[in-house]
Amino acid sequence: MGVKDNHAPWKKRWMTWRCAATAPSCEISIAEHTRSLIAFLLYLVFHFQGLSRSNDIEKILASWAIPGSPTTARDASPADFSRGIIPISCHSHNDYERQVPLYEALNVGCTSVEADIWLRDQDLLVGHTEDSLTPARTLRSLYLNPLLSILNCQNPGLVHTSGLGRSLTPQGVYTSSPHTSVALLIDLKTSSADALPVLQDQLSSLRSQHFLTYFNGTDLIQGPMTVVSTGNTDFHTLISNTTYRDVFFDAPLDHLWGEDSPTDATLYNDENSYYASVSFASSIGKTWLGTLVPQQVYKIRGQIKGAHEKGLKVRYWDTPAWPKSLRNHIWDLLLREGTDILNVDDLKAARDFL
Repeated sequence: MGVKDNHAPWKKRWMTWRCAATAPSCEISIAEHTRSLIAFLLYLVFHFQGLSRSNDIEKILASWAIPGSPTTARDASPADFSRGIIPISCHSHNDYERQVPLYEALNVGCTSVEADIWLRDQDLLVGHTEDSLTPARTLRSLYLNPLLSILNCQNPGLVHTSGLGRSLTPQGVYTSSPHTSVALLIDLKTSSADALPVLQDQLSSLRSQHFLTYFNGTDLIQGPMTVVSTGNTDFHTLISNTTYRDVFFDAPLDHLWGEDSPTDATLYNDENSYYASVSFASSIGKTWLGTLVPQQVYKIRGQIKGAHEKGLKVRYWDTPAWPKSLRNHIWDLLLREGTDILNVDDLKAARDFL
């Protein structure tokens, strides 16, 4: 009888790995072993991190990479979902490019997120360019379904009495500020004549639950979610229904003030628009020696005044991002002058700043 070799199983496994490296026909490859090991380690890390998370948003973020993990709100106490999160005046620019779209922004308290939308085969795909589009990344999967799930979680009483009339006001995403509305800014990359009807149809579930801000022909009724359309959106198509609308326009901020403002500035108000936005670089210009000249500040004040007189929220995009001292200086100036929301790429920096 031979001596038992306690290392035999490892020798066999090593031979299997060697075979995988040299013979493509082998069933098990080194890459597969490596992926399995990494997935298992990630599971352990995210699992034990998740045990100490203070709210459901953090738990979703912690388990995002694990197959089968929840990507929407779960049935729990409404107070648990966004526990400890304070909403801030932060717009998550190109939010869909983040590792975990929507939830990373909500985790720092953003009150606005942005998605670029393309109409393909009667569905709305999300991506910065056409080359980045995939059928799995849709407006429904990344934003509408998660937001519906979140708001259902926050409003269990409304969900269970949907056929009995609505005496309660829907609560928003943030437990600490239940009347704060979160804006979904949709940047249409294709024709609004084709895309808007599809968008309206996909909003039906949120609409039926009374979760959307809407205009009823006489009054503006704020909901926990406000949908804003920009990019290729045609203003006149958007406002063609004069008795009901729940998708609002992103008005041109640079058209709302000044001697040279066009006559159509009177068209925009809070019944048809939500934001008034413009490129900071194009409208205000470059900074000089790390600051703005008085004429630039005067223009910012005028634009903000023009928007606020119409009941619109001011948003400047394409603001300086570097160096950080300049970015923070511009953020501080815009907020002091009355800008309603900061257009942000670095969420952590915005949270710390605000």
